[in-house]
Amino acid sequence: MQERLSDQEIVRRQKVDKLKELGIDPFGQAYDRTDWSLDIRNRVKGLTNEEVEALDLHVSVAGRIMFIRKMGKASFFALQDIKGKQQVYISINDVGEETYALFKMADIGDIVGVKGKVMLTQTGEPTIKCSEYTHLTKALRPLPEKFHGLTDKEERYRRRYVDLIMNEDAKRTAIARPKVIRAIQEYCDNLGFIEVETPVLQPVQGGATARPFITHHNALDKDFYLRIATELPLKRLIVGGLEKVYEIGRLFRNEGMDLTHNPEFTTIELYEAFGDLSSMMRITEGMVRHAAAKVAGKEEFLNIFNPEGEKIDISKPFKVVTMCEMIKQETGVDFKGNHYTLDEAKALAEQHGVQVEKHFTVGHIINAFFEKFCEDKLIQPTFLCGHPVEISPLTKVDLEDPRFVQRFELFIGGHEFANAYTELNDPIDQKNRFLDQLKERDAGNDEANEMDVDFVEALEYGMPPCGGVGMGIDRLVMFLTEQVSIREVLLFPHMRDR
Repeated sequence: MQERLSDQEIVRRQKVDKLKELGIDPFGQAYDRTDWSLDIRNRVKGLTNEEVEALDLHVSVAGRIMFIRKMGKASFFALQDIKGKQQVYISINDVGEETYALFKMADIGDIVGVKGKVMLTQTGEPTIKCSEYTHLTKALRPLPEKFHGLTDKEERYRRRYVDLIMNEDAKRTAIARPKVIRAIQEYCDNLGFIEVETPVLQPVQGGATARPFITHHNALDKDFYLRIATELPLKRLIVGGLEKVYEIGRLFRNEGMDLTHNPEFTTIELYEAFGDLSSMMRITEGMVRHAAAKVAGKEEFLNIFNPEGEKIDISKPFKVVTMCEMIKQETGVDFKGNHYTLDEAKALAEQHGVQVEKHFTVGHIINAFFEKFCEDKLIQPTFLCGHPVEISPLTKVDLEDPRFVQRFELFIGGHEFANAYTELNDPIDQKNRFLDQLKERDAGNDEANEMDVDFVEALEYGMPPCGGVGMGIDRLVMFLTEQVSIREVLLFPHMRDR
């Protein structure tokens, strides 16, 4: 199909030919950059013209032209690098006719290098007085209109490269994300945890309740799942004696997309031999605070799920509540105090408008009650405990009431951020739990775990008492950067076709 070019695009391609005629590579070579915009501004901040002149500060910068104001034999333009924008003054008297003519061929969006001396303009703006100008890359497409940029969010996400050029917030978020990950690594490393890597392709679906992606390995002529969790491989390492391990990595779940969900996402999973639910609470709370201090430098944040609502304060100890306590408080139904039969639980669900699926047990109904009536009430950071055993196939039971397990989910702003267990290390119980999951699959739950024979065998060698927690990195980055959509914190989110 023949490409249709705009007038601007035609002119820019003509300039490519002109640059070649002048013996200049339109798409440039390496450049010796020694300075960045923000560093230059910080060097001269608060200084007078005379003090800046006395510094005799010579710099070499490179970046994209974002603004040009031509004034005959002199011009001002702005370069953008990863740290911000830098104003440049270029004059025919300083660079000569040939170089100034080359500059006059420049368009907004071109990438250039500049060497010169830092000065202040009459308005006090730090400016480089150009003594050497180098063309580096010709931009064949014009940037979006200056003030509006990409106003269509779908296009912003599809053409993230343009979004990063035009949108300072997008760039700040992109830079903040790896800082969050580094902060988490630092926190875990300081506690003596070992960072490891486990396979993305897994022969058995397990470690979470989710619908997987399936792929085929040609050499082995075998189907594999893209992992939905890193839990089972990491627990094998606990069996092997590594004792304290964590992994930060991509997971893949073949599910819907919305403001908080993407089919592939990043989590941290962490396991500690001889730990339990209480140690996981301490670690999780500390991890959130450490990342917040390192990246945001504050303890009060926007509720990204309800920006008009109350602020989220992470400075206070996180609350602890149980699922049944909340259900009783919100609906009057006491699942903890009463041992309801399945029929009785179904009748209660019908009375309260709670949808019941074919594979549901009493435990599933309890969870459905929580999701309908309670979940959105957990605004301030809260550890939700007391989950039913049926929805927690990898978790140790509560010693006082085996209908429930030793598990918590961390909720912030009415949404789950982390999930933690006192890990099940009884291989006989674990095998029976897997068998129950297979029954759920037969009853229509395609998100249920499969039987992982090798994992049960690993437990038979003996896994020490253990605590484990998983946290969504994307959602944590959303919270710490105060972004309301997961697509803002993923550089390349999945999108529907245009």
